[in-house]
Amino acid sequence: MAANLHEFEDGEELAETLADAVVAALLVATSIRGAASIAVSGGSTPKAFFQELSTRELDWEKVTITLVDERFVPADNPRSNHLLVKENLLQNAAAAAKFLPLYQEAATAEDAAVIATEKAEKLGSPFDVVILGMGTDGHTASFFPGGNNLTKALDLDAPRGILTMDAEGAGEPRLTFSFASLHDARLLVLHIEGDAKMDVLEKANEDGEETEMPIRAVLRRSASPVEIYWAP
Repeated sequence: MAANLHEFEDGEELAETLADAVVAALLVATSIRGAASIAVSGGSTPKAFFQELSTRELDWEKVTITLVDERFVPADNPRSNHLLVKENLLQNAAAAAKFLPLYQEAATAEDAAVIATEKAEKLGSPFDVVILGMGTDGHTASFFPGGNNLTKALDLDAPRGILTMDAEGAGEPRLTFSFASLHDARLLVLHIEGDAKMDVLEKANEDGEETEMPIRAVLRRSASPVEIYWAP
């Protein structure tokens, strides 16, 4: 599937333009279906975008926000993506949105994945918006090179839903939506910043295994065009 590169002068311009695109997609969804869904990623890159998006006028009470992936840690843990979203996106106008966490109080990450999958089914499919990030190792979502469930996670014939991932580069056990859940979003975005990330992206576009750089699966096999938003 095609990828479209959108380049910006800086992160501020990127955040504003990406917020415009996301609001437009969510507005279409709420107008047509009366509800909208968006899955976002963690890390430091999306903070400015989250803050910009949070101020935009929209029928936020009709929008459900969830996470592409999450660490198996409680919501008040400083490394939690839930906390990042709570402090930067679920603010201002967007405070009216619903939030579906991936972390669930359960004995194991596997149990939490089952619970989160059941709750996510209520969102319907596909997602209206998915915002992916990318690590310097070529991972996206919690699709880590060497991950114990990587092959299953990248299988487009696998069920939609959340599965677990353990990998050397992941730190804590992870919860992640499968590639099958993300690849056909009505708006599929890869948000990256910095020259180092562009170098990784260029490498990902070269020949090589998807298990070596899982972002290749997104670039090669997504049903929706990948809208790449990049600033130096």
